[in-house]
Amino acid sequence: MAAPGPWSQDNWHLRPNRNGTCFVHRGRPEPLDLHLGMFLPTLLTQATPEQQDRFFMPAWNLEIIGTYAQTEMGHGTHLRGLETTATYDPATQEFILNSPTVTSIKWWPGGLGKTSNHAIVLAQLYTQGQCKGLHAFIVPIRQLGTHEPLPGITVGDIGPKFGYDEMDNGYLKMDNFRIPRENMLMKHAQVEPDGTYVKPLSDKLTYGTMVFIRSLIVGDSARSLSRACTIAIRYSAVRHQSELKPGEPEPQILDYQTQQYKLFPLLATAYAFHFVGAYIKDTYHRISGDINEGDLSELPELHALTAGLKAFTSWTANAGIEECRMACGGHGYSRCSGIPDIYVTFTPSCTYEGENTVMMLQTARFLVKSYTQVSSGQRVTGMVSYLNDLSRQRIQPQHVASRTATVRITDPVSLVDAYKARAARLVEAAAKNLQAELNHRKSKEDAWNRTSVDLVRASEAHCHYVVVKLFTAKLSEIGNAAVRAVLTDLCLLYALYGISKNTGDFLQAGILTDAQITQVTQRVKELLAIIRPNAVALVDSFDFHDVHLGSVLGRYDGNVYENMFEWAKKSPLNKTQVHESFHKHLKPMQAKL
Repeated sequence: MAAPGPWSQDNWHLRPNRNGTCFVHRGRPEPLDLHLGMFLPTLLTQATPEQQDRFFMPAWNLEIIGTYAQTEMGHGTHLRGLETTATYDPATQEFILNSPTVTSIKWWPGGLGKTSNHAIVLAQLYTQGQCKGLHAFIVPIRQLGTHEPLPGITVGDIGPKFGYDEMDNGYLKMDNFRIPRENMLMKHAQVEPDGTYVKPLSDKLTYGTMVFIRSLIVGDSARSLSRACTIAIRYSAVRHQSELKPGEPEPQILDYQTQQYKLFPLLATAYAFHFVGAYIKDTYHRISGDINEGDLSELPELHALTAGLKAFTSWTANAGIEECRMACGGHGYSRCSGIPDIYVTFTPSCTYEGENTVMMLQTARFLVKSYTQVSSGQRVTGMVSYLNDLSRQRIQPQHVASRTATVRITDPVSLVDAYKARAARLVEAAAKNLQAELNHRKSKEDAWNRTSVDLVRASEAHCHYVVVKLFTAKLSEIGNAAVRAVLTDLCLLYALYGISKNTGDFLQAGILTDAQITQVTQRVKELLAIIRPNAVALVDSFDFHDVHLGSVLGRYDGNVYENMFEWAKKSPLNKTQVHESFHKHLKPMQAKL
């Protein structure tokens, strides 16, 4: 069934009210986030039409408020290790849900602590004496009307966290809790009334919601980094400090090359991630449409691409947000800067919906499999098609000098080729190292673990290539010549800065020469000066309103210091001139002196 009103997987943060459409989600954590972002999408993608008729409208109208309970106290990203069980009882046609150990207690789901009355629970399915793996079940957890926990359900809030104070992340323990057979989400896999299990076309179809959320995190990485860059660059245009030349006025700190070197590569990264986020969203919807038509051929690459880019973009954005905070000096540490709130809200994305190192290793499995196919004479397609070049290079080897001469450091298309060659070499090296470990008669698991550092580096190189490729491809779509010129400079800065931070890879593989690396370093510095006049306009184009930015330092009007003073005066400690602690502690102590 189609969702009513404006709701879709593109605008899950919107809900209508009597006056029209309003925002529930304004870029900060809220208790309904998982209901809107995971519970409703999971119903749309994994429930049968009959189940959607039964659950979707009550959920849309907030009679049912749901969350997504996957992570357990003892297991997170390793889904096969989840311990919660759902055992089918054919006599009553019910599933019996249990949390058999303390480590099996569901832990962390947003909105579970106090808000939700239902949860989509991921549990190991047992039927006819066999475990059929992880499946999703709709589980009522609180009584409608009274909101009291149902018998057999223990539920609550997990307590204070690093951030996310607005979110009631919760725990859920189930003791022989029974639900009807029809509460298992059965679009892809089914359990028939007699307990017969009907398997899905692909086991990965059960993880559709996670793939969807990972694709959203790529876009969120772009937005969060963009907000931090906006604050830091605007403030750097307002702040004057020190002297460039004795006797002259203090310059804007944005005029210092070191400040530009901190912030402009991050600005370029924010733009790059914006284009990647749009691509991954479109790709997700396209492949999801194919899956609904029964075509699963691109599902493995979708899973690998969203896993890798989720990790690559969130790691980079997380470090970049902190770099922006430090670039604001001491005032960046104040919450009035807005950056501390951006950081504590964004940083969990490095671990939720798949811990980033594990995500990179999932991408690596796909890369190694693709490399193995190429080695056996097969061709691969999609974003890994560059691996096909490896077989040709073995037939027609090139000397290093002739290969490096083709890389033009002022041409984004040529730099895409350089990143492509780097990714191919690191994937090949990781695959060969893995095979060497296997040849030492080690088990597959031991060999994988002993090669995992190389595998993660290969995945990072692959993702870096994808980002440079997509940024470069976007340039040709820009009709306005002036805008295209500015974005070309940003694209070059992103690509060249990435080379300067990974020079060993490009030199060792013979992709670039020492002389070219020197040119790269010089060109990065030249681009900083070229981008400087447009830097504030480039962050203004993100179009963050002050209310959404939540920053005194990053105000659009630049009136930082007056508003910082006003902000400070509103501190709770300033409600009285003399704080109660004076009378309680200081005055008695002074009286004894």
